[in-house]
Formats: sequence, C-alpha cells, structure tokens
Amino acid sequence: MRHTQLRSFHAVAQRGSFTAAARELGVSQPTITTQVKSLEGEFGVELFVRRGRRIELTETGGGLLDITRRLFADEKEAADYLNETRGLRTGHLRVGAVGPYHVTDMLAAFNARHPELYVSVTVGNSRDTLRDLLDYRTDVAVLAHVDPDPRLVAIPYQRHRVVVFCPVDHPFARRRGIRVREMEGQRLIVREAGSTTRRAFDQAMREAGTHPRVVMEIGSRESIREAVAKGIGLGVVSEAEFIPDPRIRALPVIDAEIYTYAHVVHLRERQNARLVRAFLDVLAGLLAASPAARLVANAPRDRPTAPRAGGRAGRRA
Repeated sequence: MRHTQLRSFHAVAQRGSFTAAARELGVSQPTITTQVKSLEGEFGVELFVRRGRRIELTETGGGLLDITRRLFADEKEAADYLNETRGLRTGHLRVGAVGPYHVTDMLAAFNARHPELYVSVTVGNSRDTLRDLLDYRTDVAVLAHVDPDPRLVAIPYQRHRVVVFCPVDHPFARRRGIRVREMEGQRLIVREAGSTTRRAFDQAMREAGTHPRVVMEIGSRESIREAVAKGIGLGVVSEAEFIPDPRIRALPVIDAEIYTYAHVVHLRERQNARLVRAFLDVLAGLLAASPAARLVANAPRDRPTAPRAGGRAGRRA
C-alpha cells in the first residue's frame, strides 16, 4: 500500500468524484482511477460503487475514510509543527462559522497578531459547520449552539439579545419595545428548525404561554428581512445580525431577556495543534479584555433565555 494510493482514495471520497479529485491533486483522472483500483486489487476489497453518474462509498470505503481523515489531518499537523520554528510566519488556518457577525472580531485580532498567516473562512449552517470540523476540513468553528460531545471543546465567547423587527408601517413600529404577550397571534417569519435564534425565541414564547402564528419558514436571514419589509409578518433576529434598513424597525423584547450565544469550538484531540493553539491564545486575549465576554464565559449554558421576574414571561420552569 502506497501513500499515493491512500491520497487518491481520500480525495475521491472527499470530493465524491474522480474528476474533482484529479483536479485537486493536479494529476490526470486515469492516474486517480489506477491508484484507487490498485488499492482495491491489492486487498481484494471494493471501496466505491457507482449509482448512475454518482459514486458512493461502500461500508469498507467509509471505514477507510475515517482513518484517512485522521491520517491526513495528522500529516498537516506535522507540517505545521515543523513550520513552528519559523515563528508562525507560514500556515493556513481554516475557520468554519454559522455567520460573519460573531467571527469577524476574532479574525481581525488573529490577523493583527499573525499577519503572515493565511486564513480561510467557510460560512454555512450549524450542521455543515460542525460536520466540517469533525471531518477535519476546518481547524476551529464558531457556532451558536453546541450539544455535549466528548470529542469537542466549546468555549463560550459572546451573547447577543434577540430582537423582533417589523415593517415601518406596522403599528408596533412606533413603539420603543414589545412585550412577550403582544406576540400572541402575530404573523411570524422564522428561520429553519434548529436555528439557535428560533430555538431561543420559541422557548421564551412557550414559557410565557404565548402563541405567535408562524406563516413562513425561510433558511436565510437576508430573505427574512425582505419578507418582513414587504409586510408578510414580523421577524426575529440576533441583535448582532440586525442590519439597519429604512423599511424595517427593530424592537427589543422589554419583559424577557432572550439571547443567542457564540461558542468557539475545536476538536479536543487537536487543542495543542499549532494553529489551533494560536487561535485559542488570541481568543483568550479577547476574553480577558472584555468584562462582558468573561461574564458569558462563566454563565451557565443550560438555558438560552433568562426571563425577568414578574408577569407570565417571568415564571421559571
């Protein structure tokens, strides 16, 4: 078994295509095909099956992919370690994030400390961002919600209040804020199921016994903003993600504290990897410099909302 065979297999498995794998490795497609077939022939196994124009991993191929992911992540880490003697002047940090709002200040601080390092950011939904981290496609991730997982270390970083927003011609637009009970029966446009903002807002509504009328579900913040501006309903967004627009108005919820959180997440086994450690050192500096961030880091994570005492929204479960 040769290293080139494993690298060819890994590229095909990751890209789902012999053509894309050849392009990634800078070789011809017949070369990739030969490498994979020779690996299958050497061990008498089948690693891929064809489904029409698509290829899929067999059970054996899936098991081998789990190994090659670790293998090539370790290979990258070895190269990073050897580069360390050059004082972090070279390297590529790969960051995954669910949105640009939480990660930008961290990237700015990292660039200021390590201006010669290359940083790439992949923005996606929570599921894809977490999968990329677990599959070694990224080094660190910035996520709003993280379920307990022994493979992961999650560091709370920031919290942002959730606000309601409405079109400027809505009766609520003339107010300074809105109460939870006033959401009863209101037409509401929400993010997809699993959105952290939606999860936090839905919990606050359940605790208050309030039932907005969900009329539309859209998996894009920008599309929700446009739908609200056209008068379809009210929207809900993290205060950090609200973009001022003359067509809409943001309203704080004045009788409940509803928050979303930002966590920096990395694989526990890679916490001492060179670039991961460099990013965590920058994060530690940001936390030390921000009293508000320290409060978030020390706050319990078992409740996304913290209703104020008094009124239906103030009852505790």
